[in-house]
Amino acid sequence: VKSIRNLNGHSIGPYRIHAGKTVPIVKGGPNVKMEEGELYAIETFGSTGKGWVNEDGDCSHYMKNFDANMVPLRHPKAKGLLKHIDQHFSTLAFCRRWLDRAGETGHIMALKSLVNAGLVDPYPPLCDTTGSYVAQFEHTILLRPTCKEVLSRGDDY
Repeated sequence: VKSIRNLNGHSIGPYRIHAGKTVPIVKGGPNVKMEEGELYAIETFGSTGKGWVNEDGDCSHYMKNFDANMVPLRHPKAKGLLKHIDQHFSTLAFCRRWLDRAGETGHIMALKSLVNAGLVDPYPPLCDTTGSYVAQFEHTILLRPTCKEVLSRGDDY
């Protein structure tokens, strides 16, 4: 099993899953200082393939772009979908299946319009070599003045 070299952990902010700072899982990468009071997703990814993933396949997961400026939308369906995303997900991740279940049928073109406008970011599947297996393990930590608290620790840890 090899570490996936092009994925890493990251800082977490309010309604911002990827808040800017990265935590490499292999040697090298940016030298970023973690600071007291910050939250991090410490993620490790392993693969039986080459240890490098690429986007591949149909996209089903999305997130509203935290830094996106308001863009005028021409299509009423795109405006309605953006309103639904704002009300139900804000800038947290969602999948197309959840839109279907909420009655937002026929949303594919509206979602494409939001992606093209830069308001929503797509997160397609990440794949290593064909036939390989990829696994992820993650903990969320909070840096306290005297310790690192593992917030995601459960009874099975």
